Amino acid sequence: MSTWRYHLSDMKQSDYFQGLIDTVNRLYEERKVYPPKKDIFKALKLTPYQDVKIVILGQDPYHQKGQAMGLAFGVNPDVAVPPSLKNIYKELERDLDVPPKPHGDLRGWARQGVLLLNTTLTVEDSRPNAHQRLGWERFTDEVVRAVDAHPEPVVFMLWGNHARRRKRLIRSDKHLILEASHPSPLSARYSFFGCGHFSKANAFLRKHGREEVDFSK
Repeated sequence: MSTWRYHLSDMKQSDYFQGLIDTVNRLYEERKVYPPKKDIFKALKLTPYQDVKIVILGQDPYHQKGQAMGLAFGVNPDVAVPPSLKNIYKELERDLDVPPKPHGDLRGWARQGVLLLNTTLTVEDSRPNAHQRLGWERFTDEVVRAVDAHPEPVVFMLWGNHARRRKRLIRSDKHLILEASHPSPLSARYSFFGCGHFSKANAFLRKHGREEVDFSK
């Protein structure tokens, strides 16, 4: 079976990527950077390429101590649920009658094939978007292109303008693209609440013979 290693090998062996990793390693030594270094690529580790069913794109990791853990929108079980994730849970309850979890641990989703990918994989303490210009987006765009080449139909949930700009990378017409405003309290009311993305995603997966995601896990 094809793996992330196969699809990203040229990118990871490139001078660009080696330079990016050197820069990131230096920043971890000099500053407070999140998530923990071992968790930078957690989204790819928890959701193998062949298992991807749904892609949810975030922007960059949470920038407060203890929050970022390598999955877009997710936090560790002992961390308070962030506002955007609370709104995701609200829409999930409205859409699929799934009660909000008391924690923000989304590893259960990731292990079922939900790729929770931030387009920038690191951030500095209390400095949102601090690493947007390091070059991460070139790498994560390649991840999106790899999923576009997936042999199975995949659902892309693009929430907010930042994620929606990645629509240009999705060329195959076998996939489902769902768009809405970002679940942030500042924008969720525009088109995120009521979007029905979770039921639409499962209906699409079911139609194409793929196992649905149990979002209660």
